[in-house]
Amino acid sequence: MEAATILVVDDEQPIVELVASYLIAEGYAVHRAYDGETALAMARTLRPDLIVLDVLLPGIDGIEICRTLHQETAVYVLMLTARADEVDKLIGLSVGADDYLTKPFSPRELVARVKAILRRNRQAPDKPIERPALQFETISIDPERREVRRSDTLIELTPREFDLLYALARQPGRVFTREELLERVWGRDFVGIDRVVDVHVGTLRRKLEDDPTDAVLVQTVRGVGYKFAGKQR
Repeated sequence: MEAATILVVDDEQPIVELVASYLIAEGYAVHRAYDGETALAMARTLRPDLIVLDVLLPGIDGIEICRTLHQETAVYVLMLTARADEVDKLIGLSVGADDYLTKPFSPRELVARVKAILRRNRQAPDKPIERPALQFETISIDPERREVRRSDTLIELTPREFDLLYALARQPGRVFTREELLERVWGRDFVGIDRVVDVHVGTLRRKLEDDPTDAVLVQTVRGVGYKFAGKQR
């Protein structure tokens, strides 16, 4: 199997070299970048399997890079942050990051997180999973084109937002726990926090609902999780 390609991005060269050395030792093909503009250009050219991405970068910051790339590709992103408060972590996750680590971190833990993220891509099902288009009164969801339309207007979703919406809408009315959604959308090997589900639900509501504070489509079932309440055509 061809080695996964990983782009390591941090403005501190010692951190980049430390992370790169551990990943190279595991057999990964590693590339390096030290600022936002270079990282974005390299990501578009190399099309890496995963990016280890620092939040605070010269030029374009990690949050904006993550947001931009997830409009263009489904690349995995492991965020690095020097800030310990949960808000910053969740901001990164809300724009499509798959996991995060807070500095200082253990290089061995980072390698373990990288392996867990990349393993999701290797767990192919035994047979193709049927993914029918879904039609509701207010929105339509096309899994082949990965498009969501509301009253014929295309709604821009990140790959993770689309997968979460489709998982919910595939079974309207069914209540999913956060753990079930994490397994279905992020995979069994996800090692982050379950609050990532809440963050993505929040962004879906802002994009799909007339009033995100009074959700009609993606509803909270207090103490349990979430359900999709759209009416099918």
